[in-house]
Amino acid sequence: MRPQRASSRVLRRYGLLLLFAAGMLALVLALLHWHSRSRAIPQIRAVAVLPLENPGADATRYLADGITDTLISDLGRISSVRVTSRASAMSLRQTNRTIPEIAHELGVDAVVDGSVIRNANQIQITAQLSDGKTGRHLWKRECAGQISNSLQLASDMAHDLAAQFNMGASPQARINSAGPRQIDSGAQDAYLQGEYFMNRSTPGSYQEAIGYFQSAIEKDPSFAPAYAGLGAVYWKLGEYGLLKYSTAYSNAQWAARKAIELDTNISEAHTVLAQTLADLDWDWKAAEVEFRRAIQLNPSSSAARFAYAHYLEKTGRIQEAITEAETGSRLDPISLDAYDRVAHVYYFSRQYDRGLESIRKAAELYRTSANPLHWDLAVIYVEKGNLQKAIDRFQIIGDLPHVLGHMGNAYARAGQIENAKRMIAKLLEHVAKDGLGTYEIALIYAGLGCKDEAFAWLGKSYQTRDKGLTFLKIDPCVDPLRSDPRFKNLLRRVGLTG
Repeated sequence: MRPQRASSRVLRRYGLLLLFAAGMLALVLALLHWHSRSRAIPQIRAVAVLPLENPGADATRYLADGITDTLISDLGRISSVRVTSRASAMSLRQTNRTIPEIAHELGVDAVVDGSVIRNANQIQITAQLSDGKTGRHLWKRECAGQISNSLQLASDMAHDLAAQFNMGASPQARINSAGPRQIDSGAQDAYLQGEYFMNRSTPGSYQEAIGYFQSAIEKDPSFAPAYAGLGAVYWKLGEYGLLKYSTAYSNAQWAARKAIELDTNISEAHTVLAQTLADLDWDWKAAEVEFRRAIQLNPSSSAARFAYAHYLEKTGRIQEAITEAETGSRLDPISLDAYDRVAHVYYFSRQYDRGLESIRKAAELYRTSANPLHWDLAVIYVEKGNLQKAIDRFQIIGDLPHVLGHMGNAYARAGQIENAKRMIAKLLEHVAKDGLGTYEIALIYAGLGCKDEAFAWLGKSYQTRDKGLTFLKIDPCVDPLRSDPRFKNLLRRVGLTG
């Protein structure tokens, strides 16, 4: 019996040793897996998606840009990952800089690049994720399918990228999506071309964009992004004084509401709706609800951030506006538009030197002796008393109503009365032609010290719901009118007394 008991003890001892060895092996394997995973995908809190290339196919540039936009937009809906805006990313098209240089300039941990190749009715999308510090490739995926499924393929790619950030299980990191749906191929193509022309940002390209968006809607009336795009381009036409405000903003609001009716998760549609509620309806409370919803849906949307900053400054919440604009600039660190919007906020906050600093940075970035932000320079020069320098800048821009109004105000303050009256005459032509310029005429009369005439034109602005009235609370050009009881009454009627 003793040999058996000894043998049993030996077996138990070896069994325990085997169990211990197996446990240690499992632990080592787990550590190795964790180590390889941590080496493969470092912690990523900020990412940039560079413009996807379309080798040798300029005619389909719109397709590659559209897929890039979809990747940026979908990844932007991951709340804990900061995604660089489209404008900054697109400014790096065909750059010779290395991945670490790009990552440093954009302030991101990782960079996505890749390509789009179209072959007849087929499309292949390639994307790879690289470490921002070393340039080392961390992940790569290729997907192919029918051209009619381009947007869905791009959305699937965004989901795969999101998984690489270890964000899949977090509710805050979940991509907000209405889910896949079948899109008419012609509608999808027209929509992508509409986005392409809208982003070219010229009066002619805006009109082309409208045509493409309308074509997309005709081909697929339930395609929500096409309505969102149509709303965005109409809003731009109004914002830049290229179309009568009431016409532009009414069309923009209708399209945005339709987009939200079809898909409530489109951040861009909520941004457009918010802007029209403020600029057309003067419904400031409803506008803020929509701005907050837009940012909730896509915290990385610099467009929503800057638009909300614009709203905050108009309502007199200056420090909040500055904070929101600075957040927008971190999302859009190297685009001209971002510097313009930041300077704009500093101008209305009466922090003119900080506005000039933003403009100086833009000049350095774009390496130009003639600063591209003429408008921002001009209005800041006026308030700093450099009236002739301001007038020189205004003259470079052209004869748009908002330019004529502020240039006329500068002439008036410089004592150049005849030149100020000449600006009024030009604005009267705009008023007769398309109803634009009533607020700007009031600015000139305010500069001339003609209060009754200024208030008469502000009254006409009220009747036509001129966008200029939304600046009443903060516009330095109407400071000479603020002590008049008529001014306080007008503020109340526009809803800006709170």
